[in-house]
Amino acid sequence: MLLPVLLFFLLTLSLPGQRAAIVPAEPNFLPGISDSNNPSFWRGDELIVYQSNGLPIMSMGPGQRGPFRTQAVHLDRYDHVPLWIEAAWTDDDGTVYAWYHHEVWVCGELAAPEIGALVSRDGGWRFEDLGIVLRSGYGNDCGARNGYFAGGHGDFTVLVDPRREHFYFYFGNYSGPESSQGVAVARMAFTSRDEPAGRVWKFHDGEWREPGLGGRVTAILPVSTPWGSESTDAFWGPALHWNTYLNQYVMLLNRACCEPGWPQAGIYVAFNPDLANPHGWTPPEQILSAGQSGWYPQVIGAEAGMTDKIAGKVARFYMGSDSWWEIVFDW
Repeated sequence: MLLPVLLFFLLTLSLPGQRAAIVPAEPNFLPGISDSNNPSFWRGDELIVYQSNGLPIMSMGPGQRGPFRTQAVHLDRYDHVPLWIEAAWTDDDGTVYAWYHHEVWVCGELAAPEIGALVSRDGGWRFEDLGIVLRSGYGNDCGARNGYFAGGHGDFTVLVDPRREHFYFYFGNYSGPESSQGVAVARMAFTSRDEPAGRVWKFHDGEWREPGLGGRVTAILPVSTPWGSESTDAFWGPALHWNTYLNQYVMLLNRACCEPGWPQAGIYVAFNPDLANPHGWTPPEQILSAGQSGWYPQVIGAEAGMTDKIAGKVARFYMGSDSWWEIVFDW
């Protein structure tokens, strides 16, 4: 995913009420390989970052530029590997909750991902696997020609609402009717975080009543061409954060189009003031073209104490483990 250091790209989006611009910056690289986004949190004066490439690692340092100390993440069981930690959140008492993307091979070389939950009582070093919390209720399509998935739920972000009433899961749905395929949403009561299995509910037809294990979804960003097609055209991999400058949530998206193998058709951005309103997002607008982008866009806030879940006017913009740019938000 490395891009030339001298690459210069500036694109300003004129959106209703807000703008985003990507500008070149001194490169920064996280220490491991990221085949997903990089959830992070602060423990005292250290930034903790998880990176995953089938198994997660944990890096600790004084900030995004390190220097980092890196170690493997320890799990109490390994029946859900390969797994990628895609989101993490810390409780007031230091308990770390994390969520992972797990791939189940269902049709030869095609997988059907599902989403599981973890908890750590020692600051994020060792995790207890709390089990799968989101699994598709739709059948797998073993004839799918996208090159990777026959169905499933995965490639997600988890954020808690400001009142700590619910955790919201924004994820990719790769199966079912065309109207359900695309970016979908589910939620779980905040009080269910220690026993989450069976307590996540999917958004479908305007209500949060479909079970996380099975159950139907309504895509809030539906595919233009279904995932089973060799010419898939779809948004996927939503990465969300709360932006303190805009007082808006920001969602960065990959777009796969329009041949097998998920070729990247650019990076997109959307805005929404209310995490709990799945239909409140602005139409996605491109901020990087296909030739300038890799997979897994996300931000990590540039100010002290900020993470992948909260950022201000200026943040580092990552694709996988690499950051060649800053992203600047404005009105």
